[in-house]
This record gives sequence, C-alpha cells and structure tokens, in this order.
Amino acid sequence: MSDEDLLNPPRYATQILLKQVISILTAWGMPSKQAHVASYVMVETDLRGVDSHGINMLHQYEETLRRGALNIKAQTKVIRDRTTTALLDADRGLGHPVSVEAMEMAIKKAKSHDVGIVCVTNSHHFGAAGYYAELAAHQGLIGIVTTSTRGISMVPTRGTQPVLGTNPFAFAAPAGKYDPLVLDFATTVAAVNKVKVRKLRELELPAGWVNDGDGRAVLDPNEAINIFNNKNWGGLNPVGGIGETLGGHKGYGLAIFSHILSGAMSGASFSPIRVKNSNTDTPDDLGHYFQAINPESFRTKEDYEADIEVVIETLRAVKPRDPEKPVLVPGEPEQISRKDRKKNGIPINRNLRNLIREIARNANVEYLLENATIE
Repeated sequence: MSDEDLLNPPRYATQILLKQVISILTAWGMPSKQAHVASYVMVETDLRGVDSHGINMLHQYEETLRRGALNIKAQTKVIRDRTTTALLDADRGLGHPVSVEAMEMAIKKAKSHDVGIVCVTNSHHFGAAGYYAELAAHQGLIGIVTTSTRGISMVPTRGTQPVLGTNPFAFAAPAGKYDPLVLDFATTVAAVNKVKVRKLRELELPAGWVNDGDGRAVLDPNEAINIFNNKNWGGLNPVGGIGETLGGHKGYGLAIFSHILSGAMSGASFSPIRVKNSNTDTPDDLGHYFQAINPESFRTKEDYEADIEVVIETLRAVKPRDPEKPVLVPGEPEQISRKDRKKNGIPINRNLRNLIREIARNANVEYLLENATIE
C-alpha cells in the first residue's frame, strides 16, 4: 500500500464503527448497556477529531484486560452521597460508563442545589475529558473535569525523570445560540496517546513534545515510546515546554492540582507510587473529578448567555494573520471535525485497521471494516 493510506485514510461510517466496538466489548464480557455507553463515547471522540482518545484506545484496553487488571463486568458502587457531592467506586471497570454516570449525577445535584461535584475512584482510562464536561454544557451548566493518570510520562520542571502523567483538564460552558465552549487539554505539551497516533501515521514528533534526560529533543515516536516504557530518563514536557522560560512550571503545577482534585480527594492511586510497586494484574485505580455549576445561581440565564455570545463574537471578529485560518474559540475545531466526519466518515488508516482486525480476531468476533468504507 502507498503512503496515501496514511495521509488520506479511507473513511468509515459512525454506525459501522459503533457496531464494531460494541461487538468487541460485549465479547470481552462487558454488560450490554455499559458496552453501548463506552462505545458511543469512543466513537463520538473520534468524530470530534480527538483520534488519540477514541477507538485507538482499544489496544490498550485489551492489554489491560489480558493482564487481569480490568474488571470488564464492573458494577459501580456509591460510597458517599451528600447534597452536593458524591463518591463512586468504579469497581476496577473501564472509565467511560462510570464517568457518564458521575457527570449525570453532578448535573442533577447542580440543578437542585446550584453545584454538584462527584469523584470516582478505582477506575481505568475514561477517554477524552471534554466529552463529559460538554454533557453539563448541554444541560445549561458549566462543566469541569479532570483525572489522574495510568502512567508516568511528564518530567517535572528542573527534573530528568518522569513522575506525573498527562493529567488533563476540561472545561465546558453553554453559549446561548452558539455551540458550547469546550476546552480540553493535557497538562503536558501533548498526550502520550498523541505520540502513539503519530507512530500509527508514521510521522515524526514535533520538537518540544518529548525530551530525553539530557534535554535532547526526541523526534522518533518509537524512541519516545521506549522512553515512556523505561520511566527513568526523560519524557513529555509540561505545558509551556522544558524549563521555566516559557512557563513549563505552570503546566507542571496544573498537573499536581489535577491529581489533588481527582486522585487525592477520591482516594485513588498516585501513579509514580503505583507504577513502582505494582504487579502485572494491579488495577490502574484512577480517580476522576466531575463538577457542574449552574450559572443561574448568579444571574439570569438570558443575561449570562448574552454575555457569552458577545465574548464569542468579539473573538471571532479579531483579524487573523492568515485569512485562511480565522480565530477560533475553544471547541470549534472539534465541532468542525464532527460536522465533516458525520457527513464523510471517520478516517482509519491501515495501521489502526490492522490493530482493530487483530483485536476482533482475539475476541472471536467479525471484523466489520473490510469493504465497508464510505465511497
């Protein structure tokens, strides 16, 4: 095959991808309702162009299941439930179903009592944080989400060894007549999974994503992944880059507070301690944080929306340096991608197709992407 498959991969309809992922998860033993929720979140993430956190993650989930760390038949337990807060135990399950449940719970509390905060412990990877924050925005609420992480990849400012993860934050806000504003970012310059996507696409890494322990920029994604796996010399740079000149210490600080909210408050593991002492079958024990805030606690819905609309219109009116690249607001790139991919399909390159084919074969289910491209 030519590199055209990597540059312009064939596209697949949302429904066929949903069907494929559901078939794999149910074959693994996940209850039907949870499998549908998790599959929807994954495919919706790909629709939004966040290819690093959608169906690309199936390979990692399969590996976690195989080593005995993932409880595919998990049943969420409510540990604490108060007026405006709650703590859920994910029972070592995949993070998507419990995260939808947690944000829906936070939304319900915020609608009744102006604010709702729900933490989750004993969980696994939940995909893209922005998906859950946007659930609140679609209900007229402001959503805030963060999570602890599975691995260690971020080198703290002035350090040589990775200690923290990519610890993302997501914020979403209803925006009146416009689509919600959604900001979803890793506290590293890029997420580990974006490095893996560059590997699947056979692309070099941009300088500044990953440095070794001597501070040398790493451009080969294979070398970067080896650095992540070794966990002792170099890794991802925090937002702001290596050192303090451009504010790398700020990204490092954000990652710490992400863990405070999602890990320390929920009682979940701290990744450098867990990684150091874990066995093969040790669960990831991730913690998640979901908050919903009702803007009507402070002013009328109409006044709030009018102000947000002015903010958006003011930003979009800024003259761009390149007329072909207008100023965008948070969430707009994902909205553009979703509109395109909903109509034209989700691109899946040959390397990812091969992974999905192998996962389907291992699960003893039909591989559905053969001859299923959108023409």
